[in-house]
Amino acid sequence: MKPKPIIGITADRVRAETGFLYQGLIEKYIDAIVNAGGMPFVIPITVPETGFDTILSRLDGILFSGGGDVDPEFYGGTNHPEIRKVFVDRDRVELKLVKDAVRDMKPFLGICRGIQVINVALGGSLYADIKSQHPGAIKHDYYPGWPRDHRAHPVTLDKKARITGIMGVEHTMVNSLHHQAISQLAPGLDAVGHAPDGIIEAVELIDHPFGMAIQWHPEWMTDVNEMALIFVHFVRAASDQT
Repeated sequence: MKPKPIIGITADRVRAETGFLYQGLIEKYIDAIVNAGGMPFVIPITVPETGFDTILSRLDGILFSGGGDVDPEFYGGTNHPEIRKVFVDRDRVELKLVKDAVRDMKPFLGICRGIQVINVALGGSLYADIKSQHPGAIKHDYYPGWPRDHRAHPVTLDKKARITGIMGVEHTMVNSLHHQAISQLAPGLDAVGHAPDGIIEAVELIDHPFGMAIQWHPEWMTDVNEMALIFVHFVRAASDQT
């Protein structure tokens, strides 16, 4: 029997009331990968650079998870009062892993912060805060106080995009748990999904086996088939690496 593909998922970092730092994941990411047929592995975000190749060589795919904001220093931005939960160690690890996954043609999927990290790693920039920097912006920051599966706004997907073929729809309702987004799109990425205000909601890497990222959180909506299929196809692409 063919082994299940190992999917590395980047950890988030939280400081507890005790002052101790913890690294981990919301279980929804793990559940989504398991239910899609993969074996999840949590990637710590304080790995020394000499350890990157060791980790990467054992993974069949990488999921770049959600979390805090990317340090604006990495995309030529400036500080903004709405920037929060910046962990430079996490930025350093994820930016390197994106570049390595692109180099090695290893399947990857970015979710929320993940789409932002991928764009920055490949040379793009971000809105430090959508509301104050994108004229005509709709509400994207449905947190706290909203169910995480609240369908906040529609997304229109390009007819010929890979994600459209995966999900089987050109229009979908998504949850929205972010205040940052792609501003300048990185070279090599195609913007294939947009919110009504023009914010980029989905990107694909040209000429890559599976290089995809989305701004919403499908792991909270896997009861909807079109959302579950994103993970199924990602894990299937990773399985082709085993």
